[in-house]
Amino acid sequence: MKNWTITDSEKLYGIKRWGMNYFTISEKGTVLAHPFGDEKNIDLLEVIKEAKSLGHKPPMTIRIQDLLHCRVRKLNNAFSKAIREENYKGKYRGVFPIKTNHLREVVEEILKEGEKYHYGIEAGSKGELMIAVAFPSSENSLIVCNGYKDDDYIRTVLDATRMGKKTIIVVEQLSDIDDIIRLSRQEEVIPLIGIRVKLGITGEGKWAASVGENAKFGLFPSEIMTALQKLKRAKLHKSLRLIHFHIGSQVPNIATIKAAANEASRYYCELRRMGFDIEYIDCGGGMAIDYDGSRSNYESSSNYSLEEYARSLVYTIKDVCDSAGMPHPNIVTESGRAVVSPHSILVLEVFDTVGREFNEKLFSVKKNAHSSLKNLAHILEEKSTYKSNLERFLDAKQLKQEIHSLFLHGILTLEDRAQAENIFWGICADIKSDMKNMTHVPEDLDEVFDILAPQYICNFSVFQSLLDHWALKQLFPILPLQRLDEEPTIEATLADITCDSDGKIAKFIDLEQDELSTLALHKIKKNEPYYIGVFLVGAYQDIMGDQHNLFGRVDEVHVFLEDDEEDGFYVEDTISGNTIEEVLPQIQYKPEYLVQMLKKEVDRAIKADIIKPREGVKIISRYNKLLKTRTYLD
Repeated sequence: MKNWTITDSEKLYGIKRWGMNYFTISEKGTVLAHPFGDEKNIDLLEVIKEAKSLGHKPPMTIRIQDLLHCRVRKLNNAFSKAIREENYKGKYRGVFPIKTNHLREVVEEILKEGEKYHYGIEAGSKGELMIAVAFPSSENSLIVCNGYKDDDYIRTVLDATRMGKKTIIVVEQLSDIDDIIRLSRQEEVIPLIGIRVKLGITGEGKWAASVGENAKFGLFPSEIMTALQKLKRAKLHKSLRLIHFHIGSQVPNIATIKAAANEASRYYCELRRMGFDIEYIDCGGGMAIDYDGSRSNYESSSNYSLEEYARSLVYTIKDVCDSAGMPHPNIVTESGRAVVSPHSILVLEVFDTVGREFNEKLFSVKKNAHSSLKNLAHILEEKSTYKSNLERFLDAKQLKQEIHSLFLHGILTLEDRAQAENIFWGICADIKSDMKNMTHVPEDLDEVFDILAPQYICNFSVFQSLLDHWALKQLFPILPLQRLDEEPTIEATLADITCDSDGKIAKFIDLEQDELSTLALHKIKKNEPYYIGVFLVGAYQDIMGDQHNLFGRVDEVHVFLEDDEEDGFYVEDTISGNTIEEVLPQIQYKPEYLVQMLKKEVDRAIKADIIKPREGVKIISRYNKLLKTRTYLD
């Protein structure tokens, strides 16, 4: 394509579809972040350059901290507007589920912006609860306590309640009721209690199995009746203040959310009818992010906006309550993914490429060559004899398999097999060239792209930084961070530096086909770094990564907008990624112990006259130095 422009890149990578006005492309072909969705922007390439001047290298995470503020603001304002327009009598009291991103620098920014909205925290474990109760909170902000609970968990909740924090402990299992009653008596604290209900509605998306009647959390109607009786007998019926439901993470269809809110509202009205002064409906999490920009109910998308989500919940709950003649409850949501996903960008640097390169000089076969080899060469040379490229490809593929079998039986030589492979790649390249002008490509010919796609090797671990992509096939928007004013001519996949063959990214977003197996990239220039950005990774990816191959956390750069700065931003903080000596103790290897073992091995080699003493000193010195380096390649 001639005269490639940034508009072409915008369409190719769909940045205007999934970017939510937070990301655009500059005239010089770099990606800009717009934290507040307006003209003020941050050039991500300039951020990388400044980070490198401070001693940090990709892989790195760039956190646009202002974007956290913007998302908290948009969420709360969306509910305020919906409440006002629907003449809703209750209030909105959002809580941030810190399991989405536990990092202190993330939680602090969210609570700082959320203070004026009485924005609270949701905790689902003892560790998370320890964080939640330590943060300052207003008298109107909530701490919602979910998950499995032991006595220590419940006592911590009661301690927070004693301190005046509005801490609601949610009953997830019927047995929770007995423990709460017993410990509240011992501690002489009147608890605030919520009940999670098991909805009859079926979930949707990747996490659909986590809801419904087979979910591990929540009470059936019969169990709810038993719990209510126990609270009455314990004279704690006034402690029941919240009803909770959850329909999974990344729910793409607004109809599912409406149906769940409708059913939960009926539970609320019934409990009010029975004399329980329920004050809150907690709608849980589930608000989706449109990762692929298709605005559909596809599992990596969302067919609704943040504003439509708020309006749908407010309207649905109001409609049910008005029909039953019940007061409007305060609405709680546990939106995590929708708040934190956009703020974080994973930056990868390509340092090598691996591909299939063929030599046209090897296309000609000898007169005495095996018939299978001759037939394969015929497919390359006489394309006009075929009715379609699909027929041509399938014949070539069959012959390639035959030649492989002949090689295994010792009939063909290694030279023969190498030539056959070379010819087969030439056929694929010729077919791919023909397909450029095709409006419809047969599904069986998609394999041609996979065969010819080179791998761009990036200095990162997909298991550490993009665990959802590897484990759940979650799609993330991915594109180069520079040269977007140039046409990308290479269709490639991305491979990491782990030792596993599935340590790669080979699924990419596409508006027309849901997903693609390759990504359009530029040819690597010598002595010029090439950066690729993985966007919308702020939820879960920061905290869920494992240490497969002992690759630790990557470097981080925290950025804020600043008008007075020459580049329009300033780096507020940087965090170095894990070093080798920081990772090793987590798997019971103390660095000093390893050094001692190595010294013994060096002494053994010196005594055996394998190495000289001076060489031994160098080996130990290098080993000590390497322990202090980061886990990724330098």
